[in-house]
Amino acid sequence: MTTQTMRGAAAPAQGGLPPAMPVMAPPVPTLLPEPRPWWGVRTPIPRPRALVLVALGLLLPLLGWMALAASGWVQPVFMPGPGAVLQRMADWWADGLLEDVAISTLRVVSGWALSALIALPLGLLIGSFRTVQALLEPLTDFIRYMPAVAFIPLVMVWVGIDEGAKVAIIFIGTFFQMVLMVAEDVRRVPAAQIEAAQTLGATRGEIIQQVLVPSAKPALLDTLRVTMGWAWTYLVVAELVAASSGLGFAILKALRFLQTDKIFGGILLIGLIGLAIDQLMRLAHRKAFGYLYLRR
Repeated sequence: MTTQTMRGAAAPAQGGLPPAMPVMAPPVPTLLPEPRPWWGVRTPIPRPRALVLVALGLLLPLLGWMALAASGWVQPVFMPGPGAVLQRMADWWADGLLEDVAISTLRVVSGWALSALIALPLGLLIGSFRTVQALLEPLTDFIRYMPAVAFIPLVMVWVGIDEGAKVAIIFIGTFFQMVLMVAEDVRRVPAAQIEAAQTLGATRGEIIQQVLVPSAKPALLDTLRVTMGWAWTYLVVAELVAASSGLGFAILKALRFLQTDKIFGGILLIGLIGLAIDQLMRLAHRKAFGYLYLRR
């Protein structure tokens, strides 16, 4: 076969289709990083940026405190510097700081735990049954506006002046708030879930155990975390009742001798302990309900 014949065979017939052109794959689009603006509403921010902001939020007040103490505008007896506070804390450590921390923590946790032990089932009943709500919620609302410090004389008469009195003050300060918050957490469970369970023939007990409690668990743990913070705010008030140890007692004792550096140290220490407990409870919430944080 000649070369001309081969070319003729390769050429398409007159009037036929042209040879197919090679198909080019579309270009793969370049994935750009998701923009994360500084002021986006509910928009997550990168972890490095969050760490920088946390550091600034903690360091700027400390630097302002140092500058104000060093300026001489305020006498040291009213505004001691961080160095004086650290020195006082070192002296306090030698005088039994750990014992004061332990006894105060035990009082706070005991009062808070006693509140939770009673408030959780009571709040569950109030949030589940309108009859119980109508019976108990107005009374709880009424009592929760009474300041806990006003109950100190009654507590001293009814309970005495031993450890039970300190725990009772913390209990009074947290219990009534906790009851209402637990009831509200239960009421936030969607009614559609309850109706679906009723359609399937669930009893009242099954609805509470298998619908209300599981759905309200994340909010309930948050409520316990918030009320733990309130329990710490009542520590100094609780240790007004014939205390001889504890952080609140040490702060009140320092007031008599105008040891403001010790007062500053005690307040900061209470804040640090409370912050540590708060972060532990946040971590527990994240571990227990990780699905809530997938899109945050």
